[in-house]
Amino acid sequence: MALGGNPVFNGKNFRTAARGNTPAGQGATALAGQSAMSTTQMEDLYNQPSAGPSQTGRMTFDDVIVKTVLSIGVVLVGAAVPAFLLPGLVMPLMIVGMVGGLVLGLVNAFKREPVPALILAYAFLQGLFVGGLTMVLEAQFPNIALQALVGTLTVFAITLALFKSGKVRASPKGMKIFMIAILGYAAFSLINLGLMLFGVSEDPWGMRGASIPGTDIPFGLVIGIFAIGLAAFSLVIDFTSISDGVRNGAPQKYSWTAAFGLTVTLIWLYVEFIRLIAIMRGSE
Repeated sequence: MALGGNPVFNGKNFRTAARGNTPAGQGATALAGQSAMSTTQMEDLYNQPSAGPSQTGRMTFDDVIVKTVLSIGVVLVGAAVPAFLLPGLVMPLMIVGMVGGLVLGLVNAFKREPVPALILAYAFLQGLFVGGLTMVLEAQFPNIALQALVGTLTVFAITLALFKSGKVRASPKGMKIFMIAILGYAAFSLINLGLMLFGVSEDPWGMRGASIPGTDIPFGLVIGIFAIGLAAFSLVIDFTSISDGVRNGAPQKYSWTAAFGLTVTLIWLYVEFIRLIAIMRGSE
């Protein structure tokens, strides 16, 4: 299976559950130790419909969808705080959301068991960051939020459709390439951030804002398209991990882990889109 791309799905407990290695016989031994049933009781039990995944405490696609919608809803609530409730505190709230979201993201990613309260707290903090970033860029480039949202939803829908059709899968070879690419992108992002923080680059986007030598094409355009491709492939990995978990009967609680993983990837995809569009429109 394709676990390994999104660190959210790399926890030992989720990997074990998604691979179907949960303790065997849990359902079969539910009647152990009880007195013998009468013939009528046995017939009634036999004639009852089979229990579905939700009745047996297993993760379902519906569980993942509901919890993902809830998580994204909390992100939107967080985004509304700097955008509508406290517009005068955009930058402080944005910084709090960015730092707090990073910390809680790491905590949730490496926690052995999913904690819904921490996952929703992460969603709220990331909402503060995304809302602040969107408000700042919207003031410079009207309608950029709508453009980034449409781009995010389009990539999500296309990726999901291709995955469901079976045309796109996270193969072991693809996973290796993805891991190398994501490490390279992370290194570039850290270096670029350092150049910006220490004043080496005066451009608000750092090296992303520089033009490719001999052209007027911003370097950030190439990097942005590359990053969106990585985020799209990360969605494929997320879908594969969720499908494996549902198929192998992972415990229902891991639907929170799946929702968290999708939320992380969707926020990443939106941020890459809005940054790419800002760089493109700023170079016009």
